[in-house]
Amino acid sequence: MSGLNLAIDRFAADLTKWVIRWRWLVIAAVVFATLVVGSGARFLDFANNYRVFFSTQNPELAAFESFQQTYTKNDNFLFVLQPKDGIVFGPEIAEVIERVTDEAWQIPFNIRVDSISNFQHSWANGDDLTVEDLIRNGAELSEELLLEKRTIALAEPLLRDNLISADADTTGVNVVLQYPEESLTEVPEAVEVARAIVAGIEADYPDITIALSGISMLNNSFAESGLRDLATLTPAMYAVLLVVLTLILRSLAGTFATFIVIILSTIATMGAAGFMGVELTPVSMIAPTIIMTLAIADSVHILISLRDAMRAGMDKISALIEAIRVNFLAIGITSITTIIGFLALNFSDSPPFNHLGNMTAVGILAAWIVSITILPAVVSLLPVKFKAIEKEKRGVGSGMIERIADTVIARYRATLFLCGGAAIALTAMVPTINLDDQWTKYFDTRIEFRRDSDFAMAHLGGLYPIEFSLEAAEVGGVSDPAFLERLGTFTAWLRTQPEVTHVYSLADIMMRLNKNMHGDDEAYYRLPEDRELAAQYLLLYELSLPYGLDLNDRINIDKSATRITATLGDVSTVETRAFLDRAQEWLQQNTPTHMHATPTGATVMFSYIAERNIVSMLQGNAIAIILISAIMILALRSWSLGLLSLIPNAIPILMTFGVWAILVGIVGMAAATVAAVSLGIIVDNTVHLLTKYQRGLREKGLSVPNAIRYAYRTVGMAVAVNAVVLAFGFAVLTLSTFKINNELGMLMSLTVLIALVVDFLLLPALLMFGFHAKKGETDVAAQPASAA
Repeated sequence: MSGLNLAIDRFAADLTKWVIRWRWLVIAAVVFATLVVGSGARFLDFANNYRVFFSTQNPELAAFESFQQTYTKNDNFLFVLQPKDGIVFGPEIAEVIERVTDEAWQIPFNIRVDSISNFQHSWANGDDLTVEDLIRNGAELSEELLLEKRTIALAEPLLRDNLISADADTTGVNVVLQYPEESLTEVPEAVEVARAIVAGIEADYPDITIALSGISMLNNSFAESGLRDLATLTPAMYAVLLVVLTLILRSLAGTFATFIVIILSTIATMGAAGFMGVELTPVSMIAPTIIMTLAIADSVHILISLRDAMRAGMDKISALIEAIRVNFLAIGITSITTIIGFLALNFSDSPPFNHLGNMTAVGILAAWIVSITILPAVVSLLPVKFKAIEKEKRGVGSGMIERIADTVIARYRATLFLCGGAAIALTAMVPTINLDDQWTKYFDTRIEFRRDSDFAMAHLGGLYPIEFSLEAAEVGGVSDPAFLERLGTFTAWLRTQPEVTHVYSLADIMMRLNKNMHGDDEAYYRLPEDRELAAQYLLLYELSLPYGLDLNDRINIDKSATRITATLGDVSTVETRAFLDRAQEWLQQNTPTHMHATPTGATVMFSYIAERNIVSMLQGNAIAIILISAIMILALRSWSLGLLSLIPNAIPILMTFGVWAILVGIVGMAAATVAAVSLGIIVDNTVHLLTKYQRGLREKGLSVPNAIRYAYRTVGMAVAVNAVVLAFGFAVLTLSTFKINNELGMLMSLTVLIALVVDFLLLPALLMFGFHAKKGETDVAAQPASAA
């Protein structure tokens, strides 16, 4: 055995002796330090803006911010109303629409309210242009007059499939807000008032279904989802871990000590997050759940080694020192590699994943420190007993693991062929995965926003707006007939696209005004052909509009650009990107350069978020692989073993995505982070197996086959237990209400289980590859597992 390994072993043994000697002081010091760090949790708060998912360098975010500076922000509430009789244009529902429209003006930070009641309908009154609310005092209108209003609304392209469904059985009230963004309480304050409006309508009109969607509800749902997950995932995680640890360790003392490790690590994590200024999101809120899972790994290895040593006849204190000694190097390496994997998330283009990486890295570091200090200190104080047991009476699990090792050693070429074939076949499926990030479906149906958005999508129309800012060649150019003609042609083209459910365009307003100014003659429902007349029509119309319903959200200040909004239906990210490409291509082929608008909006941002995260994480993954490889080479002091270890750690990730491609076929932004996170985690088992393998070679002087058997006998059960705990832990994330967490949990659980199979089959086969057994070497099969 090398001098370095001996030095590390001596240090680990001396440290443990010191910890046990001064255990009360150690416990007090570590708890005090944890509480000091944990005090930072008072600075934590929940983010409630979808923009937190995009970095300041994100080009789609920059484009959207620029767009909103020109026009208005798109933060909104959408009230969706549907009478049970399916008649929107009736006296009662007309009264309700007016009530919601009026009460919506009381929502904080509101700058505009649009509905079919206050839609500014223009018509010719002799030589005058009359502009007025489409419905006023609807409860007093006759049935005939309401039917006339229905005809007008369904014929109006700005209303149909936007604020009134095509069959007129559902209507909407859209509220635009301008948040000052000075406090995190702004969105919840607005949501509270909006929900009060909904509650009032539901109480007074039980025959009307009302749903509440929009960007503001999306923003608020991030906090609600995070809090709900905190209230459900954390208890579920504790329950799972309690059951698993009790069954595996069969020691209340060991389970209790492990829970102390988990609790202290979690406190340190949340406190550090507060000091780092992290704004919590559903993504970063899963850090405690992940830390609970990972913190157990160190404890499990130590406690299983303690159990095996005591069963071999050692007293508790000696066994505890021995357990720390044989695991100290491996635990240190695995903690460092896992920290590197999570820190690689800082390369993600999405800040919540940066926060998740940093928080989890802190938690892993805390778990490492606590595992080699608090854990032995607490265990030394508690009554821990394990009966001595003969090899013949050892558990079924240990015997099965040894039989697996024997089988692989005997048939390593066949094992390599089978594992390699499976890896190649599954990896070939990875390119078939589609990326999809529909923001309304980030939450499951337990979240009110998802249910209401599904209702709105099904009964009113699309919820995914795509914005285009088309520039004219000069100031006042929006009145230029040539510009209006191209604008109208683009508007018409947009309406022919299968993804589009509605288009809001200045061209429709100008055609209506041209008709109005010609005595409502339908023959003049076309774009004006004279620039001065077009400008006069537009000015007259603007002067007739009431406060809050002007065209500032459609035309910029100097009238050199106008905005077109194309709303998409329930389409995937792939379909959205295809539409965006076609729209840009159409503009480039059919309009002058100054009209080549780049589409923008929240939908555009989310359509590229997974792709941008994957691209940005490529560098992070590369750096993580290089660092982890270097650590493995240094720790194992072997180039060959260090580089070989990457094979059983990289293959499970590729195989996981292959399985996912077959079973699911679609993944969101979670896919970008799985490689870095899983690489840092699954390398743990490889480290434990290879360090024990090297002990067999160097300390015991064993042959390669017997060193493999030694490694699997001494640490195989702990590796299997650790993998099961990790799989169960990440499986808890599948209970999350947030899609990204749900997918991350499923992918990570699958990766950990595949990695376990690869470690038990492919790793020993790789170690055996090219090996020629030497005669006369000692078979150590009879040596006790605790002989480390």
